[in-house]
Amino acid sequence: MLNAEQLLHFIWKHRLYNTDSLITENGVIVEVIDPGLSNENAGPDFFNSKIRAGGKVWAGNVEIHRASSDWARHGHHKDKAYNSVILHLAEEIDAEIVNESGRKVPQCRVVVPEQLSENAEYLINSKYNLPCQNFLTSIPKVKLNGWLSFLTIDRLERKADDINKHLKRYNNSWDEVFYVVLSRNYGFGINSEEFERLALSLPYKYILKHSDSLFQVEALMFGQAGLLEEAIDDDYYMRLKNEYKFLKTKYKLKGIEGYVFKKMRVRPVSFPAMRIAQLAALLQKSGRLFSTILKMKDYREFFNYLQIEPSDYWQSHYSFGKSSAKSRKMPGSNSLDVIVINTVVPMLFAYGKKSGYEEYCTRAIEILETIKPENNRIIREFIAAGVVPSNAADSQAIIQLWREYCEKRKCLYCRYGHSLLSADKVIR
Repeated sequence: MLNAEQLLHFIWKHRLYNTDSLITENGVIVEVIDPGLSNENAGPDFFNSKIRAGGKVWAGNVEIHRASSDWARHGHHKDKAYNSVILHLAEEIDAEIVNESGRKVPQCRVVVPEQLSENAEYLINSKYNLPCQNFLTSIPKVKLNGWLSFLTIDRLERKADDINKHLKRYNNSWDEVFYVVLSRNYGFGINSEEFERLALSLPYKYILKHSDSLFQVEALMFGQAGLLEEAIDDDYYMRLKNEYKFLKTKYKLKGIEGYVFKKMRVRPVSFPAMRIAQLAALLQKSGRLFSTILKMKDYREFFNYLQIEPSDYWQSHYSFGKSSAKSRKMPGSNSLDVIVINTVVPMLFAYGKKSGYEEYCTRAIEILETIKPENNRIIREFIAAGVVPSNAADSQAIIQLWREYCEKRKCLYCRYGHSLLSADKVIR
């Protein structure tokens, strides 16, 4: 449910007020030179605003409430942080206000247009998952594409922030962080948390130490995943189990529980054991994976490098002790695209930002623009509404739009929402 204060913020930020009505309670006409920057933290609602009033130019902050009496109710009259407020906006002027220094703060009454209020309520309370799905085709193409371009970078920035948190944990070891991020994404959504837990339980240094033996890397990974605890009559399984017992004792390892991995409604090619076997083969082959990734220039190089078959046992098995028709069990092209999109690209972008080598940021974006768009429920909803992604950069932008705006009903902060809310007619 929207409140009047949120709408007043929107009106002020986007200059949707009636300019003739901006008059203080003392009859002084206010001209807005710059509404300022919206503040999402503690303190006044807008910073660095600039207005002209009484023949003078004033620079400072702006505070907004539904009613002017909210100023004292929120304790602003006792807070020095609000001494820089040059203008107070309210839908209802029901009290004079003063700041902590005792100075009277000028106020203007701003009314929310009925049409804007109705449109906002319609979007926020829409029965559809995508609130504006019936109106997206009416938004100019240049505005649609501009917002998607911004959201692509926004999504990469957010992923880079997550990577930086990992870097702090691992003393700025890019190889270790790449290993954790890669492992998580090998869970392909349904088992992402579990695969990340597996990586966190098995330091990358032990993978590197045994990189000359795929058998030992498999023993470490399957053992730490808790998948070597059963009594299975299978020679390869028993050999892995015995090897893991030795390595577990040697490195004082503590694994996770095998039952946490999900198999319901998962195709055999995506069974946890198969994905771990594929990941083990990639890690064993690669040595210092991230260092190798940095040297690659385009999507095809990444794709070919990641396309690797697991050990011979897995060519005829999907899980331990259960044989299958022999076939090549390397990850499919769609799976590898997902790994590149969610692992390689954000790692390159984060590295470019942190190191100052912008060419890696550029490369990350160019890779996304090379890959076909993702196909999932979110993307299909937007396609049905007329927003068709051209590549993975667009589909990543759409996912960001959905998660940060549509799903949270933050239509007031979305450029598409702004375009619709600013329309001179009621949308229905």
